[in-house]
Amino acid sequence: MIETKNLTKTFDNFTAVDSLNLKIEKGRVFWSSRTKRSRQDNDHQSALNPSSSDKGRNPHRWSAAYEKAPGPEKKISVITQEYSMRQDMNMDEIMEYQGRLYFMPRKQIKERTEELLEFCDLLKFRKRTVRKLSGGMKRKLMVCRALLTDPEILLLDEPTAGMDALSRRQMWNLLRKLNEKNLTILLTTHYMEEAQSLCNRVALMDHGKLEEVSTPSALIESLGAYAVDEMTADGTKNHYFHTRQDAIRYLENLTGQASLRETTLEDVFVERAGKHLISK
Repeated sequence: MIETKNLTKTFDNFTAVDSLNLKIEKGRVFWSSRTKRSRQDNDHQSALNPSSSDKGRNPHRWSAAYEKAPGPEKKISVITQEYSMRQDMNMDEIMEYQGRLYFMPRKQIKERTEELLEFCDLLKFRKRTVRKLSGGMKRKLMVCRALLTDPEILLLDEPTAGMDALSRRQMWNLLRKLNEKNLTILLTTHYMEEAQSLCNRVALMDHGKLEEVSTPSALIESLGAYAVDEMTADGTKNHYFHTRQDAIRYLENLTGQASLRETTLEDVFVERAGKHLISK
């Protein structure tokens, strides 16, 4: 389980995270959304190094006895949004280099590499250099590299950024398979359908404060499971209803152009963010 107590992160005079108290159970796929962001949000070193918190272990600090007594460093892996692999190295070399950084025995590196490349359907491309891989294959290789140490927690920053629709769905399927192995996944993504499809817990934050933690379905239901999009002279107006019958009844009384659909997590985010942007 991951737990934060009064976790705070500041950048100069800006408070990105304000006294965050949060528990994430093992085996969850967790997504956090903010209605206000700053350019420093992408600072991964800072994300692992809070400005202040109650007593606990800081995963950013390196242990002198790292290779002898695995601590939180080996239990947490990060997949960044940017590709961070040598272009002239092939898959086997990328995996071996990563394993040696973590003081893994060569036999174990070889066995895990074989297992992970097969799991990610990359085995037949193992001798291909990174520069010759497609964007989707590079993402999969980064997943393999992150899983080499058999972590318990995986941090994903925009894992499908820049992918085409097919590659994105392949990554979704891969993440689902990982979650079935009881791996805890913390996901940041701008694709709301990705969060809705993959995550079983969602956190909504505003100005660094935690507003709500719930399931995607519960958040959607709180807004209304059905949406009527009404086309007006000022643009599209969205109306939400808890039953399909109520939505149809409202739709039938409209004289202009309108359509009925199911509400999405994106609707929830837009409604929450819109209200805060107007009021603050």
